Amino acid sequence: MSLPPSPRLPAHSGNQIDKTAARRSFERAAATYEAAAVLQREIGERLLERLDYVRLQPATVLDLGCGTGLALDDLCRRYRNARVIGLDFATGMLARARRRGHWRNRPRTLCGDIDRLPLADNSVDLVFSNATLQWSNDLSGCFAELYRVLRPKGLLMFTTFGPDTLIELRRAWAEADGGAHVSTFIDMHDIGDMLVRARFADPVMDCEHLTLTYATVTDLMADMKSLGTQNRLRGRQRGLTSRERLRRMTAAYERLRQDDRLPSTWEVVYGQAWMAAEKAPAQRVTDQGIAIPVSAIQRRSLSG
Repeated sequence: MSLPPSPRLPAHSGNQIDKTAARRSFERAAATYEAAAVLQREIGERLLERLDYVRLQPATVLDLGCGTGLALDDLCRRYRNARVIGLDFATGMLARARRRGHWRNRPRTLCGDIDRLPLADNSVDLVFSNATLQWSNDLSGCFAELYRVLRPKGLLMFTTFGPDTLIELRRAWAEADGGAHVSTFIDMHDIGDMLVRARFADPVMDCEHLTLTYATVTDLMADMKSLGTQNRLRGRQRGLTSRERLRRMTAAYERLRQDDRLPSTWEVVYGQAWMAAEKAPAQRVTDQGIAIPVSAIQRRSLSG
Protein backbone atom coordinates (compact mmCIF):
# COMPACT_ATOMS: atom_id res chain seq x y z
CA MET A 1 0.00 0.00 0.00
CA SER A 2 1.46 3.35 -1.01
CA LEU A 3 1.35 6.34 1.31
CA PRO A 4 0.44 9.89 0.26
CA PRO A 5 3.12 12.49 0.96
CA SER A 6 3.12 14.17 4.35
CA PRO A 7 1.92 17.78 4.39
CA ARG A 8 4.63 20.40 4.74
CA LEU A 9 4.61 21.73 8.30
CA PRO A 10 5.63 25.23 9.38
CA ALA A 11 8.92 25.46 11.19
CA HIS A 12 7.34 26.37 14.51
CA SER A 13 5.07 23.33 14.71
CA GLY A 14 7.60 20.79 15.93
CA ASN A 15 6.60 18.94 19.08
CA GLN A 16 8.33 19.84 22.31
CA ILE A 17 10.69 17.22 23.70
CA ASP A 18 10.73 16.37 27.40
CA LYS A 19 14.50 16.74 27.70
CA THR A 20 14.67 15.11 31.16
CA ALA A 21 12.83 12.01 29.94
CA ALA A 22 14.88 11.93 26.71
CA ARG A 23 18.12 12.08 28.68
CA ARG A 24 17.02 9.16 30.85
CA SER A 25 16.16 7.13 27.73
CA PHE A 26 19.59 7.73 26.20
CA GLU A 27 21.32 6.92 29.47
CA ARG A 28 19.54 3.56 29.58
CA ALA A 29 20.27 2.92 25.89
CA ALA A 30 24.02 3.54 26.07
CA ALA A 31 24.83 -0.18 26.17
CA THR A 32 22.43 -1.16 23.37
CA TYR A 33 22.66 1.85 21.06
CA GLU A 34 25.41 0.74 18.69
CA ALA A 35 23.89 -2.66 17.90
CA ALA A 36 20.60 -0.99 16.93
CA ALA A 37 22.03 2.10 15.18
CA VAL A 38 22.06 0.65 11.66
CA LEU A 39 20.50 3.70 10.05
CA GLN A 40 22.39 6.22 12.19
CA ARG A 41 25.69 4.54 11.35
CA GLU A 42 24.92 4.49 7.62
CA ILE A 43 23.90 8.14 7.31
CA GLY A 44 26.81 9.17 9.55
CA GLU A 45 29.22 7.48 7.15
CA ARG A 46 27.57 9.22 4.21
CA LEU A 47 27.96 12.56 5.96
CA LEU A 48 31.62 11.86 6.74
CA GLU A 49 32.21 11.10 3.05
CA ARG A 50 31.02 14.60 2.22
CA LEU A 51 33.96 15.96 4.18
CA ASP A 52 36.23 14.48 1.48
CA TYR A 53 35.15 17.37 -0.76
CA VAL A 54 35.60 20.12 1.82
CA ARG A 55 38.79 22.18 1.94
CA LEU A 56 39.08 22.95 5.62
CA GLN A 57 41.84 22.47 8.19
CA PRO A 58 40.00 23.01 11.47
CA ALA A 59 41.77 23.68 14.74
CA THR A 60 38.69 22.62 16.71
CA VAL A 61 36.01 20.13 15.65
CA LEU A 62 32.70 19.63 17.49
CA ASP A 63 30.74 16.40 17.10
CA LEU A 64 27.35 17.73 18.22
CA GLY A 65 25.24 14.97 19.75
CA CYS A 66 28.04 12.44 19.46
CA GLY A 67 26.21 9.63 21.27
CA THR A 68 28.59 6.71 21.76
CA GLY A 69 31.04 8.35 19.37
CA LEU A 70 30.43 6.49 16.12
CA ALA A 71 31.92 9.39 14.10
CA LEU A 72 34.73 10.30 16.49
CA ASP A 73 37.20 7.70 15.17
CA ASP A 74 36.97 9.14 11.67
CA LEU A 75 37.04 12.78 12.82
CA CYS A 76 40.11 12.24 15.04
CA ARG A 77 41.93 10.38 12.26
CA ARG A 78 40.87 12.83 9.56
CA TYR A 79 41.92 15.91 11.58
CA ARG A 80 44.88 14.62 13.59
CA ASN A 81 46.13 18.07 14.53
CA ALA A 82 42.72 19.33 15.63
CA ARG A 83 41.11 19.33 19.03
CA VAL A 84 38.05 17.10 18.62
CA ILE A 85 35.18 17.49 21.08
CA GLY A 86 32.25 15.11 21.45
CA LEU A 87 29.20 16.75 23.02
CA ASP A 88 26.13 14.90 24.25
CA PHE A 89 23.60 15.35 27.04
CA ALA A 90 23.76 11.69 28.20
CA THR A 91 26.77 10.87 30.36
CA GLY A 92 26.37 7.14 29.66
CA MET A 93 26.85 7.81 25.95
CA LEU A 94 29.87 10.01 26.65
CA ALA A 95 31.51 7.31 28.76
CA ARG A 96 31.63 5.13 25.66
CA ALA A 97 32.61 8.01 23.37
CA ARG A 98 35.75 8.63 25.47
CA ARG A 99 37.15 5.29 24.27
CA ARG A 100 37.13 6.51 20.68
CA GLY A 101 39.69 8.33 18.62
CA HIS A 102 43.01 7.82 16.91
CA TRP A 103 46.06 6.93 18.96
CA ARG A 104 47.56 10.32 18.03
CA ASN A 105 44.40 12.23 18.77
CA ARG A 106 41.93 11.33 21.51
CA PRO A 107 38.62 13.23 21.69
CA ARG A 108 37.55 15.42 24.58
CA THR A 109 33.98 14.92 25.77
CA LEU A 110 31.56 17.51 27.06
CA CYS A 111 28.10 17.07 28.58
CA GLY A 112 25.66 19.70 27.36
CA ASP A 113 22.38 20.50 25.63
CA ILE A 114 22.42 21.39 21.93
CA ASP A 115 20.04 24.28 22.65
CA ARG A 116 22.43 25.88 25.17
CA LEU A 117 26.00 25.10 24.20
CA PRO A 118 28.62 25.26 26.99
CA LEU A 119 31.21 26.67 24.57
CA ALA A 120 32.83 30.07 24.12
CA ASP A 121 32.07 32.40 21.24
CA ASN A 122 34.19 31.81 18.11
CA SER A 123 35.74 28.63 19.49
CA VAL A 124 34.92 25.99 16.82
CA ASP A 125 35.88 25.64 13.14
CA LEU A 126 33.78 22.62 12.16
CA VAL A 127 30.50 21.37 13.61
CA PHE A 128 29.59 17.83 12.57
CA SER A 129 26.19 16.61 13.72
CA ASN A 130 24.57 13.30 12.80
CA ALA A 131 20.92 12.54 13.62
CA THR A 132 20.77 15.00 16.52
CA LEU A 133 19.09 18.29 15.59
CA GLN A 134 15.61 16.73 15.77
CA TRP A 135 16.09 16.74 19.57
CA SER A 136 16.17 20.52 19.67
CA ASN A 137 13.14 22.29 21.13
CA ASP A 138 14.11 25.50 19.32
CA LEU A 139 15.98 24.78 16.11
CA SER A 140 16.26 28.47 15.20
CA GLY A 141 17.81 29.09 18.62
CA CYS A 142 20.09 26.08 18.19
CA PHE A 143 21.35 27.50 14.87
CA ALA A 144 21.92 30.84 16.60
CA GLU A 145 24.03 29.02 19.20
CA LEU A 146 26.03 27.29 16.48
CA TYR A 147 26.55 30.61 14.73
CA ARG A 148 27.82 32.02 18.03
CA VAL A 149 30.41 29.29 18.66
CA LEU A 150 31.62 28.91 15.05
CA ARG A 151 34.55 31.01 13.89
CA PRO A 152 34.47 33.01 10.66
CA LYS A 153 34.90 30.70 7.65
CA GLY A 154 33.76 27.79 9.81
CA LEU A 155 31.47 25.02 8.58
CA LEU A 156 28.31 23.31 9.83
CA MET A 157 27.48 19.86 8.41
CA PHE A 158 24.56 17.82 9.69
CA THR A 159 21.89 15.22 9.17
CA THR A 160 18.47 15.26 10.72
CA PHE A 161 15.05 13.84 9.86
CA GLY A 162 12.18 15.23 7.78
CA PRO A 163 8.37 14.93 8.04
CA ASP A 164 8.04 11.52 6.35
CA THR A 165 10.15 9.90 9.09
CA LEU A 166 8.23 7.12 10.88
CA ILE A 167 5.12 8.12 8.92
CA GLU A 168 3.75 4.56 9.07
CA LEU A 169 4.02 4.43 12.85
CA ARG A 170 2.55 7.92 13.25
CA ARG A 171 -0.50 7.07 11.15
CA ALA A 172 -1.01 3.71 12.81
CA TRP A 173 -1.09 5.41 16.22
CA ALA A 174 -3.41 8.09 14.86
CA GLU A 175 -5.89 5.37 13.91
CA ALA A 176 -5.50 3.70 17.30
CA ASP A 177 -6.03 6.62 19.67
CA GLY A 178 -5.17 9.95 18.02
CA GLY A 179 -2.52 10.65 20.65
CA ALA A 180 0.99 12.09 20.22
CA HIS A 181 3.33 9.12 19.92
CA VAL A 182 5.83 10.25 17.26
CA SER A 183 7.67 13.56 16.96
CA THR A 184 6.72 15.97 14.17
CA PHE A 185 9.85 16.58 12.13
CA ILE A 186 10.63 19.86 10.36
CA ASP A 187 10.60 20.20 6.57
CA MET A 188 13.96 20.53 4.78
CA HIS A 189 12.98 23.89 3.23
CA ASP A 190 12.07 25.33 6.61
CA ILE A 191 15.41 24.20 8.01
CA GLY A 192 17.17 25.98 5.15
CA ASP A 193 15.18 29.14 5.87
CA MET A 194 16.24 28.95 9.53
CA LEU A 195 19.89 28.75 8.51
CA VAL A 196 19.51 31.88 6.39
CA ARG A 197 17.81 33.73 9.23
CA ALA A 198 20.62 32.62 11.55
CA ARG A 199 23.02 34.37 9.11
CA PHE A 200 24.76 31.28 7.76
CA ALA A 201 26.12 31.67 4.23
CA ASP A 202 25.09 29.57 1.23
CA PRO A 203 23.20 26.73 2.94
CA VAL A 204 22.85 23.60 0.84
CA MET A 205 20.07 21.13 1.65
CA ASP A 206 19.11 17.77 0.18
CA CYS A 207 17.30 14.67 1.37
CA GLU A 208 16.70 11.02 0.66
CA HIS A 209 14.18 8.44 1.82
CA LEU A 210 15.49 5.23 3.36
CA THR A 211 13.30 2.32 4.39
CA LEU A 212 14.01 -0.20 7.12
CA THR A 213 11.88 -3.32 7.31
CA TYR A 214 10.79 -5.37 10.30
CA ALA A 215 9.12 -8.70 10.89
CA THR A 216 6.77 -7.20 13.48
CA VAL A 217 5.79 -3.84 14.99
CA THR A 218 7.21 -5.13 18.25
CA ASP A 219 10.64 -5.42 16.61
CA LEU A 220 10.46 -1.78 15.45
CA MET A 221 9.51 -0.56 18.91
CA ALA A 222 12.26 -2.68 20.48
CA ASP A 223 14.79 -1.05 18.13
CA MET A 224 13.58 2.40 19.12
CA LYS A 225 13.96 1.52 22.79
CA SER A 226 17.49 0.20 22.18
CA LEU A 227 18.34 3.52 20.49
CA GLY A 228 16.73 5.59 23.25
CA THR A 229 14.40 7.18 20.69
CA GLN A 230 11.01 6.09 22.00
CA ASN A 231 8.26 8.65 22.58
CA ARG A 232 9.51 11.47 24.81
CA LEU A 233 7.14 14.24 23.77
CA ARG A 234 5.87 16.49 26.54
CA GLY A 235 2.33 15.86 25.33
CA ARG A 236 2.66 12.07 25.35
CA GLN A 237 0.11 9.94 27.14
CA ARG A 238 1.39 8.96 30.57
CA GLY A 239 1.29 5.48 32.00
CA LEU A 240 1.20 2.14 30.25
CA THR A 241 -0.42 1.82 26.84
CA SER A 242 -3.54 -0.32 27.03
CA ARG A 243 -3.60 -3.64 25.22
CA GLU A 244 -6.59 -2.48 23.16
CA ARG A 245 -4.83 0.66 21.87
CA LEU A 246 -1.71 -1.37 21.08
CA ARG A 247 -3.85 -3.95 19.25
CA ARG A 248 -5.51 -1.21 17.15
CA MET A 249 -2.16 0.36 16.30
CA THR A 250 -0.67 -3.00 15.31
CA ALA A 251 -3.68 -3.84 13.13
CA ALA A 252 -3.39 -0.49 11.34
CA TYR A 253 0.33 -1.00 10.74
CA GLU A 254 -0.19 -4.57 9.51
CA ARG A 255 -2.15 -3.28 6.52
CA LEU A 256 1.16 -1.94 5.16
CA ARG A 257 2.88 -5.34 5.16
CA GLN A 258 4.65 -6.16 1.90
CA ASP A 259 6.70 -9.27 1.09
CA ASP A 260 6.10 -10.39 4.66
CA ARG A 261 7.86 -7.30 6.08
CA LEU A 262 6.67 -4.05 7.63
CA PRO A 263 8.24 -0.83 6.29
CA SER A 264 9.60 2.02 8.40
CA THR A 265 10.36 5.17 6.40
CA TRP A 266 13.08 7.64 7.37
CA GLU A 267 13.39 10.94 5.52
CA VAL A 268 17.05 11.85 5.96
CA VAL A 269 17.88 15.54 5.58
CA TYR A 270 21.47 16.61 4.84
CA GLY A 271 22.58 20.17 5.45
CA GLN A 272 25.74 22.21 4.96
CA ALA A 273 26.33 25.89 5.65
CA TRP A 274 29.41 28.09 5.92
CA MET A 275 30.26 31.04 8.09
CA ALA A 276 31.17 34.21 6.25
CA ALA A 277 34.71 35.62 6.48
CA GLU A 278 33.28 38.18 8.89
CA LYS A 279 30.33 37.61 11.15
CA ALA A 280 27.28 39.73 10.47
CA PRO A 281 26.04 41.82 13.41
CA ALA A 282 23.29 40.35 15.51
CA GLN A 283 19.82 41.34 14.29
CA ARG A 284 16.28 41.14 15.56
CA VAL A 285 12.99 41.79 13.84
CA THR A 286 10.76 44.54 15.27
CA ASP A 287 7.46 46.11 14.20
CA GLN A 288 9.48 48.92 12.63
CA GLY A 289 11.90 46.68 10.73
CA ILE A 290 15.23 44.99 11.47
CA ALA A 291 17.21 46.25 14.46
CA ILE A 292 20.96 45.94 15.00
CA PRO A 293 22.90 47.03 18.06
CA VAL A 294 24.55 50.45 18.02
CA SER A 295 27.87 48.81 18.87
CA ALA A 296 27.77 47.02 15.51
CA ILE A 297 27.65 50.28 13.54
CA GLN A 298 31.06 51.38 12.36
CA ARG A 299 31.98 54.96 13.25
CA ARG A 300 33.30 57.15 10.46
CA SER A 301 35.06 60.45 10.80
CA LEU A 302 33.69 63.38 8.78
CA SER A 303 35.96 65.73 6.92
CA GLY A 304 34.83 68.98 5.37
